[in-house]
Amino acid sequence: MPAVVISDAELWSDLVMGSETAFSALFRKYHPGLVNYGKSITMHHNIVGDCIQDVFADIWLYRKTLSTPDSVRAYLLSGLRKRIARKLERDPIFSQCADIENVEFSAPVTILDELITNEEVRSQVEYLNVLINQLPPRQKEALYLRYHQQLSMEQIADMMQMNYQSVVNLLHRAIKQLRSVWKGEIPQLMLLLALLSI
Repeated sequence: MPAVVISDAELWSDLVMGSETAFSALFRKYHPGLVNYGKSITMHHNIVGDCIQDVFADIWLYRKTLSTPDSVRAYLLSGLRKRIARKLERDPIFSQCADIENVEFSAPVTILDELITNEEVRSQVEYLNVLINQLPPRQKEALYLRYHQQLSMEQIADMMQMNYQSVVNLLHRAIKQLRSVWKGEIPQLMLLLALLSI
């Protein structure tokens, strides 16, 4: 008998009502992705785990006053981004980061190796990763959020504290830059970008 899949909205609703099971389920579901994202936006990897715990602690503490977000994934990613920025602003050890705009997406973007068995595709993916990691940090972060985390333009705009058109322009510039240096057919590039969302 297949396992029953409970939607994020249902889990969130149960969490708000005090269900520790729902809280744990959301934590287990999103923890790995939050760790990867957190390590991508700060080189201080040791603070990522604490910031994730702080995000979830706040959710549990203030659960009775929380409304259901349009996207739990976007809500958690945004919360983590803000928590890391706050930590970097306030802690004298990390004071080189003055505000949230200085939090840069810096870790390499990679696609899971086990998903790529064809050597030619693997080679193209490695080449794409090199090109992506040469983009400016905000373009790289926007690509990551759009193609890897499948966030909408509106969610990315909210998360990166930009207006909708600025996000569209940011992604357009990133894709245009990739297309200008891509050595191969353009449809292959778009297909490989789609692989980032697997």
